[in-house]
Amino acid sequence: MAEALGGPSAALGMTRGGVREASAPVDEGGLRIGFFTEIHRPVMNGVVASVEALAHGLRSRGHEVYCFAPSMPGDEGSADVFFRMPSLPLPTRTPYRLTVPLVSRRSVRSVIRRLHLVHVHSPFVTGWMGLRYARRYGMPVIYTYHTQLEAYTHYVPFDQHATRFATETLTRTFANSVDAVVVPTEAMHARLRELGVTARIDVVPSGIDVERFASGRRDDGVRSSLGVTEDLLLLFVGRLAKEKSVEIVLRALKLANRDDLTLAIAGDGPAREELEELAAALGVGQRVRFLGAVERDRLPDLYASSDAFVFPSTSETQGLVLAEALAAGVPVIAADTPQNRDVLGASGRFVAPTPEAFGMALATLVAQPADARQRARESADRFAVDAQVDSILSLYESLVPLTRTHVRC
Repeated sequence: MAEALGGPSAALGMTRGGVREASAPVDEGGLRIGFFTEIHRPVMNGVVASVEALAHGLRSRGHEVYCFAPSMPGDEGSADVFFRMPSLPLPTRTPYRLTVPLVSRRSVRSVIRRLHLVHVHSPFVTGWMGLRYARRYGMPVIYTYHTQLEAYTHYVPFDQHATRFATETLTRTFANSVDAVVVPTEAMHARLRELGVTARIDVVPSGIDVERFASGRRDDGVRSSLGVTEDLLLLFVGRLAKEKSVEIVLRALKLANRDDLTLAIAGDGPAREELEELAAALGVGQRVRFLGAVERDRLPDLYASSDAFVFPSTSETQGLVLAEALAAGVPVIAADTPQNRDVLGASGRFVAPTPEAFGMALATLVAQPADARQRARESADRFAVDAQVDSILSLYESLVPLTRTHVRC
């Protein structure tokens, strides 16, 4: 049998007698943590990468992490501990699914009720599920703010102003319902305060495998496969969608008016065909390589073989690819936003998010010396997964004592 969340009792998190049950005390086996996320493999984006890295890091420290997520097309199972819920397709061009909030009663009894805390990674269906279970069983709940929802309103076929207001209201309401919010940058801390979030906010950068990306080699084979020898190779890595603003780089490539620049675009998404057509229309198609989705094992060498990483997006909360580029020692030209500055610091070159500004940067681009690349690598150490896990565990441990008391509604 499956249990669906709903009804007044579920909304209030009540059990018999109006008392929330306290979860089990922490023992020497470590914490038992429930992750509730709206997306996972086979989709691979920043949220999935961040959730996977954190789960792996926590498990490596001896903690148990149980992931609750919607079923996804093409999912062939996972070595991790996953509980997959039914899901339905959404009427938009997105890999996300509509989660049907059904969890078996056996999973509730044997897993959820035994958790020490709940960590949610979405303010949508799975987030509210995690919140309600946490309140029902007297656990603290943490919410990681992965996405600026207002930057994605173009996916919803309604008035953009009304949709933006709704997403901001959802973010504020959900964040103020949890015990602590995790944001990856100081800029996002300020943004949530602007939205009216009054809950505790901890700034914890999302982690990457720094050593893995630092081990990338500048490979003539990678460059020659892209048709690049002595030319400068530009790289963009990310989903090809409107909010990533990739068209800015294509137009900048035209404005730079340099025949010695080649742009490699690693990623796929709903805007790919439109971007390919734009590159051809601008007359730069012969200098752009659309690589599609690139396996993560190939990315370190691709980064290291590039002369500059270009990042025109203004919609990120952190931008994991920026940290990856730093770890690989690649010079970065990025849109001038507070969150991009938080990530890159002195290692980035910041320009206005316009074709003209990026075009001027590309027109003056030169190969960077080895010492500049080394400084970029060193600045990436703060994005190591171990550093993230240390901070998250400190947050967890400050909240877990809340589970040792009964709380009356």
